[in-house]
Parts: sequence; C-alpha cells; structure tokens
Amino acid sequence: MFIENFMTSLPLVAKMATNDYVGFTFFVGCMAMMAASAFFFFSMNNYDRKWKTSILVSGLITFIAAVHYWYMRDYWAVNEESPTFFRYVDWVLTVPLMCVEFYLILKVAGAKKSLMWRLIVLSVVMLVTGYFGEAVYRDQAWLWGLISGIAYFIIVYEIWFGSAKKLAEAAGGSVLSAHKTLCWFVLVGWAIYPIGYMAGTPGWYEGIFTGLNMDVIYNIGDAINKIGFGLVVYGLAVAQTSATQKD
Repeated sequence: MFIENFMTSLPLVAKMATNDYVGFTFFVGCMAMMAASAFFFFSMNNYDRKWKTSILVSGLITFIAAVHYWYMRDYWAVNEESPTFFRYVDWVLTVPLMCVEFYLILKVAGAKKSLMWRLIVLSVVMLVTGYFGEAVYRDQAWLWGLISGIAYFIIVYEIWFGSAKKLAEAAGGSVLSAHKTLCWFVLVGWAIYPIGYMAGTPGWYEGIFTGLNMDVIYNIGDAINKIGFGLVVYGLAVAQTSATQKD
C-alpha cells in the first residue's frame, strides 16, 4: 500500500519528442552540472586549505545552475517557451561567482578585493542590460545588447591585459596557466551567449543567425563554461597541492 501510494504521488513527467533538442539539452545540462557539483564538493578535502574556497565556489556555480536547469526543463516541457526569467536569475548568481574565481586564484599574487568587485559589477551590468534587451525592451534589443557587450569587453580587457594579467604573471607557474585557460573560456566560451542573444532578439543582425535555436545555444554554452571553469580550478588546486607536498 505504501509503495502504491508513493508511486501515485510522483509527478507526471511530460513526454519528450525525439526532435526536442531544447528539452534534451536542458535535461543533459541539469544532470551534467549535478554530477560536477558532487565531484567538486566531495573532492574538497584533497587540497590545501587555501584552495578549498575556490573549489567550493566551483561547486556552488554548477549546483545553482543544476537547480535552475531542473526548473527550466519543467518550464519548457509545460509551456514550450524559453524560460528567460529563470535563466537570467541563474546567470546573475553564477556569472559573478565565475568572476570571483579570478580573484581567488590570484590571491596568492596579492590580488585585492577591488579587482573582485570590479569584475562582479561589470558582470551584473552585462547581465541586467542583456535581460532588458531580451525580455523587457525587445524593440531596443540591439541597444541593450550593445551596452551588455561593452561591459563584457571591459571584463575581457581586465583579465587579458589589465591588473589581473599582471597578477597572474607575477604568480607564474600553474596559477598563470590556469588564469590563461579561464581567460580563453571568457573570450571564446562566453562569446556563445551573444550569438544566442542575437538568435533570439530582433535587430539588424536577425538574418545572420536565422535558424539557430537560442535555448540550445545557451544550454551548450552553460555546460561548457560552468563545468569547464570548475575543472580548471580543480586542476590548479591539484597542481598546487602536489607541489606543496613535494616540498
């Protein structure tokens, strides 16, 4: 009787069409980021204390994303509409945390909190203006997208050529290598999002990205960037801990 009652209380799962690539990528993204979170959290005791915060943040990034993807998957299944609001709530929490990772790995070279807050503020401006263009003022999507893009390129400049780069060079070794890899994620991986934005909003660029599905692009970008960021930090923590143990 208990098992029967339990089974009947389970929510019904909407049937997914074989060509529903949006639903598929939501599901795979959710599972992948849940797995990444478990990996990061359970591995935290394997490193020196100074790297545990970085690994914790990596786990939080993928965990927050997994929870939102769980809701976005259900929202898509029920409404077959892009879950724009949930997606931007996810981004406004996880993208600033990804910027925090730069500060955390550069602390060994003397990074100050001003760098962290500068990157956080720029990322929030990038996301808020992007949301305005995608969900609120769609007739002016190109303008809000331009403002969002400017904030993005300032972040790129800061980590590639600004004070963040100088700190990474001062640290050298595995810290410099990890910083460079994260920079490539921001330059190439984050460039996926403007493509998704232009594929899903009206503007002079509409004809360029006709036929591309915005949600599929976003979902692939999220999985690559958030899990990838964490794995780079994980590799740095392993390398630094191994070096310390050898000494």
